[in-house]
Amino acid sequence: MTPQEMVERALATTRSSGCVAIVSASSSVNVRWAGNTLTTNGVMRSREVTVVAIAERPDGAAAGVVSASVATAEDLEAVVRAADAAASDAQPAPDAAPLVGGGDAPSDWDLPPAETSADVFQTYAPRLGASLSQARAEGIELFGFAEHDLATTYVGSSAGLRLRQVQPGGRIETTGKSHDRSRSTWVGRYVPDFSDVDVSALDVEIRQRLDWQGRQIELAPGRYETVLPPSSVADLMVYLYWTASAREAFEGRTVFSKPGGGTRVGEQLSASGAGLFSDPAYPGLECAASVIATASSSVSSVFDTGLPLSRTSWVADGTLRNLLQNRHTADLTGLDLTPPIDNLVLEVPGGSGTTADLVANTERGLLLTTLWYIREVDPQTLLLTGLTRDGVYLVEGGEVVGAVNNFRFNESPVGVLERIEEAGATGIASPREWGDYFSRVAMPPLRVADFNMSTVSQAS
Repeated sequence: MTPQEMVERALATTRSSGCVAIVSASSSVNVRWAGNTLTTNGVMRSREVTVVAIAERPDGAAAGVVSASVATAEDLEAVVRAADAAASDAQPAPDAAPLVGGGDAPSDWDLPPAETSADVFQTYAPRLGASLSQARAEGIELFGFAEHDLATTYVGSSAGLRLRQVQPGGRIETTGKSHDRSRSTWVGRYVPDFSDVDVSALDVEIRQRLDWQGRQIELAPGRYETVLPPSSVADLMVYLYWTASAREAFEGRTVFSKPGGGTRVGEQLSASGAGLFSDPAYPGLECAASVIATASSSVSSVFDTGLPLSRTSWVADGTLRNLLQNRHTADLTGLDLTPPIDNLVLEVPGGSGTTADLVANTERGLLLTTLWYIREVDPQTLLLTGLTRDGVYLVEGGEVVGAVNNFRFNESPVGVLERIEEAGATGIASPREWGDYFSRVAMPPLRVADFNMSTVSQAS
């Protein structure tokens, strides 16, 4: 069966009063290397169906949601029957709302799922081969992977909704090590199109950082002026975004809760005038322009599938403007309906230049490579803890003078926004910690005052 046939069959065979069927067909290709040698490559395909069955009852509508990999009509019918049964057994859903309707199917509805293949690496592969050969000659060892994927999602509902969404994605991650493994660094890129990857720029970055690690300096924990590259900024801002639930803030449970009740929407978070927003049409980070929800939570609802998405400011001019929520929580909080969007952009007015430019403007401080093993300590302040990884460098007089030991940090992304001293230009970045879960981000490098390196870490 085609994905479209699966959607139509699910809608036709449900015994519930309402239904949403979502079929996601994914195609991905990857290549991996270790010790300067290609190790594996492969092409993978998968198909998953989510059926949301809705049972209308006098006491309200209940939803049953079942997701599974489906290969045959019998598999699909089993998913539909399981969703029907779950809806029949469920309590009325607090987020119940009329399903989003639709008119005619979109013009691309009948097209097959988009497919990727090894051909996507046609330009990149020779450059990678040259990079590995050069590293071998120089006594540097490279480990990493490149992957490209295309996910095509088909959505239909008993209210007449029909949607088709194609989502490209991809990334490169490379770790460079000295031959004796005493030095290590990392670079990563979000790459939805591999036609023009600058491999030489990645190599230069790796070699420079490994050279800096030739001098090792012991440094005590403390608060340091710190230059955060876009990857580290991304990992902090993505976590802020994930925790920006309007309902949880309204209930007094997060950093975005107002003392005494309500939310902090309208309060200033950053004197820098920083703006944090999501936009389905942001160049290079394009994503779904409609809600596609396979589960309900405090920020999303299966009943909202099909609602249109557009550019939404979470922070504008340094002020908190919106929090994540669905139709149900918007009614509870009295705030605008602002569902999650699958990308995130941070811009700071006047931001220009690169991470190196921020280093040049630093009299004494630290330069990070990445953050790792990030965990939440206190939701009321959004205090996070984690480790630095793959290189922390001491900056003196605008120059890197050596590498220092790793640290455990204790910091809040909200506190980082408060203490921005300088920002570079915003560009597409790749989170190190959260790249598997949220990859579409554009961030600037930041120079931040008093970043809290709480203890020395033995992590490498």
